[in-house]
This record gives sequence, C-alpha cells and structure tokens, in this order.
Amino acid sequence: MSTVWTIAAVMLTAAAAITMFRLLAGPSTLDRLVALDTLVAVTLCGIGTWAAYSLDTTVTYSLTALALISFVGSVSVARFRVPDTDEPRRKRAS
Repeated sequence: MSTVWTIAAVMLTAAAAITMFRLLAGPSTLDRLVALDTLVAVTLCGIGTWAAYSLDTTVTYSLTALALISFVGSVSVARFRVPDTDEPRRKRAS
C-alpha cells in the first residue's frame, strides 16, 4: 500500500512543478491566475492525500478554509483585473 502513497506523492509533486512553471512563465495575468488556481487545487489534493495517509481528520478544516480563500481571491482578481495591453481602450463613437 505504501507504493500507492509514493506514486500519489510523485504525481502531485510533478503537477505542482509543472504548474509553477506555468505560473512563472505565463504570458498574461489570466494565465497566471489559472495556474494559481491549479496550484491551490493540487495543494488541496495533497492535503487530502495526507489526511487519508495519516488517518488524521484535523487537517480537513484547512481544506475548507483554503478552498474558500482561493475562490474569493480568484473572483476578486478576475473582477478587478486591468487589461495586459499598453494601448488604452478606444471608445466607440456613438
């Protein structure tokens, strides 16, 4: 059974590393936002996997708190995001 936990840990570590690359190399802020959401999801999976491995349910409260904070943060960043282009928006003449 320890083989399953080892494989899960390796896969979560690889997913976190790939996501960190996308977070650092993202061409736009929305790409970085999606990568940050993915990194939080991988972290949530890691905490859940740890809770299943250690049979300790006290860490499950952190899952709820992290999910709520991540959701509120993503919505606020997406709502108040400034466009990435340097050109100001041209207003259409009505």
